[in-house]
Amino acid sequence: MKIAIGADHAGFALKEKLRARLTWEGHEVVDYGTSSEESCDYPDYAQAVAREVGAGRTDCGILVCSTGVGMAIAANKVNGVRAAPAQSEDEVRLTREHNDANVLTIGAKYMDQAHAEALIEIFLNTEFTGGRHARRVAKIAQLEHGGVQ
Repeated sequence: MKIAIGADHAGFALKEKLRARLTWEGHEVVDYGTSSEESCDYPDYAQAVAREVGAGRTDCGILVCSTGVGMAIAANKVNGVRAAPAQSEDEVRLTREHNDANVLTIGAKYMDQAHAEALIEIFLNTEFTGGRHARRVAKIAQLEHGGVQ
């Protein structure tokens, strides 16, 4: 799987560990930064990852910041992106099954490497259910183009 990954300074250390693990598992991981713990602006990295996912150049994205919330807000401004912050296994499973989320955002302040890896494993291995949920995801896509009719 081709995965875009990015983080700000608060998520840098965890991103590096996650990138290494995903690469070790055989995924093609494209790292959009940041490359240090020096203060930076999370929307820059959210945008870089989201554009790759939204354009279909990567299968999915993972973003890491302090809470995961800012990254999700920024990434969701890009057409075709459905970014979701999640802290529990059930949230991750449902956001894939019901919302067809294609970017997972992680809050480094609230979870350790093992927990983040477990959530990513679920994210990567859970399929979108479709059915009635496809209708709802289509309505989300309509919002990107001026609203639901």
